Amino acid sequence: MKRICKFVLCGIAFLALANIACVRKAPLPEEKDFLKVQGKDIVDSKGNKFYIKGTNLGNWLNPEGYMFGFSKVNSARMINEALCQLVGPTKAAQFWQSFKDNYITESDFRFIASEGANTVRVPFHYKLFTNEDYMGLNDAQEGFRRLDSCVSWAKRNNLRLILDMHDCPGGQTGDNIDDSYGYPWLLTDSVAQKQFINIWGEIARKYSDEDVILGYELANEPVATYWEGEERAYLNSELEPLYKRVVAEIRKSDPNHIILLGGPQWNSYFGNFTDSKFDGNIMYTCHRYGGDATPEAIRSYIEFRDSVGLPMYMGEIGHNTEEWMNNFVKVMRDNNIGYTFWPYKKIEDSSMTGVSTPAGWEKVVAFVEAPRSSYSQIREARSLCSQEEGEEMLRQFVENSRAEKMLKHEGYINAIDLKNENHK
Repeated sequence: MKRICKFVLCGIAFLALANIACVRKAPLPEEKDFLKVQGKDIVDSKGNKFYIKGTNLGNWLNPEGYMFGFSKVNSARMINEALCQLVGPTKAAQFWQSFKDNYITESDFRFIASEGANTVRVPFHYKLFTNEDYMGLNDAQEGFRRLDSCVSWAKRNNLRLILDMHDCPGGQTGDNIDDSYGYPWLLTDSVAQKQFINIWGEIARKYSDEDVILGYELANEPVATYWEGEERAYLNSELEPLYKRVVAEIRKSDPNHIILLGGPQWNSYFGNFTDSKFDGNIMYTCHRYGGDATPEAIRSYIEFRDSVGLPMYMGEIGHNTEEWMNNFVKVMRDNNIGYTFWPYKKIEDSSMTGVSTPAGWEKVVAFVEAPRSSYSQIREARSLCSQEEGEEMLRQFVENSRAEKMLKHEGYINAIDLKNENHK
């Protein structure tokens, strides 16, 4: 009996030791490295400063006309309408699916990282997170599928992501860039606002634990410059309260990510903000196209940044000479303003990479730009480009946009100085 008890006790001791060994050998939870705001800087989990430098994936999930060589037809909705008239709705939907699958892939992320970038801003349309018809689908999960890919590609290539709702419900700018109906209805429409808040809440719940994401940019370039006087003042005044509601929804599930806030008038005015530190992890974002490449050109941005003691980031800049862009990089670096140049890829030039114009593309342009406000005009425009020609050129456009075929604009890439490590 004593011998049996001895064996039992030994067995229990052995199991206890084995369990301890298993506990000791269990892998530790992955240490997260969320970026956060610290004064006027962004820092990582170890307190090291992170200076944003990178590019924008414009046109991929928010098509704009000029990136296809169109001038009059310049929003996603208008482009899709033209393509449906040219090649039919089924072929147009197939084009958009192929476009999304090929225009940006991991090869593009790999190239962006190889040129010295550390950040990719990902503009997207809210409809990708709804069942509304958009770019060939009616599927509320499409946005998550595309962002999931970006998260995976960014992780493997040591890049950070800024998720930018470029096209908000109702429209936040009132111009083509938000695919709107000519007015910033988001600022006045309670239904659009509820949808806006809910989508950001869904995104936050999905990605709350993804530290490769630098932050969420709530609304690109709200309230265009076309409104003046009392109307502009009213629209501007509605922005900060709406931001607060969105941030409150995000913080229900996501305490981790930085929130990026753009000012009205194309991200250029910040006098509407009266409670600049309503959240403990927010920063501001500005844009600049044109003007002199001097500190004076962005003096108001610098002064606002200094007055609130929070980071300022140039989310969009570009479309200028290489000398101008390089000079502005120095201005931003000297004034501790990180940057992402716009855009990464478009037809031909003025970007890091380009899409070669398909042979005969001018026929597609002629059809798209022709008067088509009546059915008789649509029928007349079809003489400018046949359905078969349109299908082939759209196929070729997608083929030319693939990373393996894209043009590399070395002068532009050198001008934006992504490989320079001497950031203050």
